[in-house]
Amino acid sequence: MATVGTKTTLKPLADRVVVRAVEREEKTASGIVLPDTAKEKPQEGEVIAVGPGRFEDGKRVPLDIKVGDRVIYSKYAGTEVKVDGEELLILRESDVLAIVEK
Repeated sequence: MATVGTKTTLKPLADRVVVRAVEREEKTASGIVLPDTAKEKPQEGEVIAVGPGRFEDGKRVPLDIKVGDRVIYSKYAGTEVKVDGEELLILRESDVLAIVEK
């Protein structure tokens, strides 16, 4: 479960995860500031909640992703939601392409 803001708690179901997108730099390498219309849609974020997993052959299969992981996901995947003024993304585990390890 993820507490968002001060009021709402999100509990993703099955194989879904809730991700807070990480914004990229707003400047180009040469120092030009990009307007919102020129920015690419983020594809990286921090996992703030995970579901219990999907059922397969009558057994629950836990997710490979955990809260706190930084992930890269498909560009147009998931459902964007606004909760307590914060924009979040709800994705299926299969929409996550990789976990970023540092």
